Amino acid sequence: MIEPKLEVPAELRDLAEKTIDQAEKAFGMFFEAATKSMSTVPGAGTEVSKQALAFTEQNMKSAFEHARKLVHATDLQEAMRIQSDFLRSQFTSAGDHMRQMSGSFMQSGKGKS
Repeated sequence: MIEPKLEVPAELRDLAEKTIDQAEKAFGMFFEAATKSMSTVPGAGTEVSKQALAFTEQNMKSAFEHARKLVHATDLQEAMRIQSDFLRSQFTSAGDHMRQMSGSFMQSGKGKS
């Protein structure tokens, strides 16, 4: 069976890329502001909050990279492979983040004793 090609005009792909770039820039400015404001708030949970923000930023960067790859998919099979790879990496990343956050909670709990 022949896989049909995704016939997306170059102008539409360019527009999608520009939109992704603009959204990524806006999120970058948000994360920069959030990181700066978080450093001005002292407290026991600040380090855990910074870590959670860093994980969120990493996830957003992965999502933008994923979107860029999808924009250039030439057929449905490639799009499904890209999606599958992305989901796999996100599950792995989520597990890593949970382990790191659990370790941070354990460390902060030990400091209170």
